[in-house]
Amino acid sequence: QVQLVESGGGLVQPGGSLRLSCAASGIIFRLYAMGWYRQAPGKQRELVGSITSGGSSNYAASFKDRFTISREKAKNTVYLQMSSLKPEDTAVYYCHARNEYKRGYDYWGQGTQVTVSS
Repeated sequence: QVQLVESGGGLVQPGGSLRLSCAASGIIFRLYAMGWYRQAPGKQRELVGSITSGGSSNYAASFKDRFTISREKAKNTVYLQMSSLKPEDTAVYYCHARNEYKRGYDYWGQGTQVTVSS
């Protein structure tokens, strides 16, 4: 059974930082590209960025200066480090796993809420 479990969300003040984690189980982690998406109230889910199985990261233009994605093989975990947070970063953040070697094998986490507010 595949599970992607996000953690680390919460309330943070504008300008603050937060690190989200996504622990993967039930997959061969090294075969998967891992991504972070977010969905704000009333808006469509959007891609924040992703990291390949080899460790190369890519970001949507809006995030590349403030967000960093990394992965830790030993823990089957991917991280999203967010800094200089703004109220408009308030959203549910989702982890996504995509098998880079077989199509059709992709999975979502349940999401973690991030609220940026003073």
